[in-house]
Amino acid sequence: MREGPGKTRTRRTGGQKEKRNGKNMPEILIIGAGAAGLMAAVFASRSGASVTVAEHNEKPGKKIYLTGKGRCNVTNDCGLEDFLREVPRNPRFLYSALSFFSPQDMIALLEENGCPVEIQRGRRAYPRSMKASDVTKTLTEICRRQGVRFLMNREAAALRLESGQESAECAAEQDGAPASGRRVTGVEMRDGSFLPADRVILATGGLSYPSTGSTGDGLRMAREAGHTVTPLLPSLVGLEAAEAWPAELQGLSLKNVRITLRSGKKTLYTELGEMLFTHFGFSGPLILEASCHLPEEGKPCRLELDLKPGLTPEMTEARLLRELEAGAKKQLKNILPSLLPGRLAEVFPRLCGLPETLACNQISAAQRRSLAERLKCLPLEIRGRRPFSEAVVTRGGVSVREVQPGTMESKIAKGLYFAGEMLDVDAHTGGYNLQIAFSTGALAGYSSARPSPETR
Repeated sequence: MREGPGKTRTRRTGGQKEKRNGKNMPEILIIGAGAAGLMAAVFASRSGASVTVAEHNEKPGKKIYLTGKGRCNVTNDCGLEDFLREVPRNPRFLYSALSFFSPQDMIALLEENGCPVEIQRGRRAYPRSMKASDVTKTLTEICRRQGVRFLMNREAAALRLESGQESAECAAEQDGAPASGRRVTGVEMRDGSFLPADRVILATGGLSYPSTGSTGDGLRMAREAGHTVTPLLPSLVGLEAAEAWPAELQGLSLKNVRITLRSGKKTLYTELGEMLFTHFGFSGPLILEASCHLPEEGKPCRLELDLKPGLTPEMTEARLLRELEAGAKKQLKNILPSLLPGRLAEVFPRLCGLPETLACNQISAAQRRSLAERLKCLPLEIRGRRPFSEAVVTRGGVSVREVQPGTMESKIAKGLYFAGEMLDVDAHTGGYNLQIAFSTGALAGYSSARPSPETR
């Protein structure tokens, strides 16, 4: 984890910036006090810059409180390459951010500031207290110690940008600077006020969990500034079934099953784990992760359940034959509970097109093969995703092609930075999405706090 140049703060006096070590320190405005915004504030304020965080909720980190069912799966204690494999879209964009502030750096930051961390199954890291509030409190306290100013219940409305020869010349002085001459000068607020700033970090989140304040306003402001915002979709969310029968099994959890998501002949995702039947279709860890790989709206998609992933098709048919022979005089519905959970066993004959009262000794070889095939591949048509109100993260966001990966600065507007769910990057479950927010926030905060170029 790289350190900023110091912790002494500078502020404007009489309309002029104070200098530290002969350098003009910028005034930084961060919109959003979630995971990305808080971490951006931590790193920006280390440098001595004047940092203000504006948040339209009454307290910081409202969405953090919901993560990990209130326990806060704060990160995943894995290496860089393992981490990037858990990011379905634009993983290489995150290379610099994760190298700058890694999962191990996050764990160290919390522990060094009085919030011990515990590593659990799957390398998932949680606060030892199992209270998400402790993570928020720790980050907020670091910010306050470093002099960050918080403005709560303040909602941003629009970026203010200036353009002209002066901005263009300034932009041209820096390697990798935005190509246009536009520069951010502050943010117009909903209450009619204006907050001036040399640098603005948008960390307002996406559209998931709108009750926490994720309204999409930051994405709208980015679009108004000229940025491309890729299609926005709910991700890490339940999937709706086209068939009616899954709703009959509401509440039934299947463990150690394999699901495969396909669109046409293309395999989009396959994994072993746990899933849950619901009133709308499916949920549970496997399904949430599979939702990251669902094609765009309107494209047909199906889910295939392998109910016996530990057996080959031949072994499955042999196992079924043994059960049928052992219960030759029983009805089909009476021997299936030895192969499947009871409620699924009840509907399974219907899914295979067979009467549940069919005697086992009357089942033909073709019918037996049909049963075995369904045990290995039970197809389900996916009607769509559940809404944003139930999604853990948002898929899509500001196009990473328009953001400098080494700084998180806009390539379109000088002094504008992005962090967290604003970006078109999302990951699987396991602490990865929070770490993306922390890493991109840290890099944006550090980069935005560099002294003005004319005094470097």
